[in-house]
Amino acid sequence: MNDKNDGEKQVDPRKEILFRQIGAKIAYYRTLRDMSQKELAKRANMSVSSLSKIERGRYNDNVSVSLLFDIADGLQIDITMLVTFSDMEKSMWWKPLSKD
Repeated sequence: MNDKNDGEKQVDPRKEILFRQIGAKIAYYRTLRDMSQKELAKRANMSVSSLSKIERGRYNDNVSVSLLFDIADGLQIDITMLVTFSDMEKSMWWKPLSKD
């Protein structure tokens, strides 16, 4: 029997941090635009539920580039604003994780 919750994929902790950072950026730019999740979801041709999961970093273990383009278009920003990180942000997932 499998010890990993019967078929659930384990997400790499570094990727999980990355997805949370991307989600936080989406929420940040959406808030700057004074836009609701409903409005952005409509502009990006997606469900509010999916957008909410992405903003929380809980959208499966992957967010497609195509979906990020749609979200960036909905926000009227360049996609690079969602996937460009400061040195501090990078340090959260580029450094080896401690085993403590």
